[in-house]
Amino acid sequence: MEVLIIIGSVFLIFLGILGSFLPILPGPLTSWLGLLLIHQHPNIKENPTFIWITFAVALIVFLLDYFIPAIGTKKFGGTKNGAYGASIGLVLGLISPVPFGVIIGPFLGAYFGELLLDNNQKKALKSALGSLIGFLGGVFIKLFVSVVYLYYFSAIVFNELM
Repeated sequence: MEVLIIIGSVFLIFLGILGSFLPILPGPLTSWLGLLLIHQHPNIKENPTFIWITFAVALIVFLLDYFIPAIGTKKFGGTKNGAYGASIGLVLGLISPVPFGVIIGPFLGAYFGELLLDNNQKKALKSALGSLIGFLGGVFIKLFVSVVYLYYFSAIVFNELM
């Protein structure tokens, strides 16, 4: 059973890192589940404060991830149409077989969303760029938190089990 806890924890930690890039998986929350699971190992001392703090960080990042692309779109002069277009493009990019569809989709979605409102290509391109920067910023934050959780996981395992 102890080996299954370790394997499950490693799986969740790395799935969380992968989830930093794939919008369908909540990256930091998945990595946090790996931290929670490793604390169920009988040889690991429970640390409720650590678990609650890391959960709060993962939850905040999860919630911010929904606002960061919209904030990027707005900062670059985008409208609600651009933000809605970016969201639709994200879903379409995720399910499309196009390489990097998850990056291209929000960009094109914001671009075409803005063009529907106003036929100003320069403004639409600026809004799409804001959406892309917001999306990449969200990916960076999620990846950073998930990698920090990998570090903590490694420290816990090597300090407590080795």
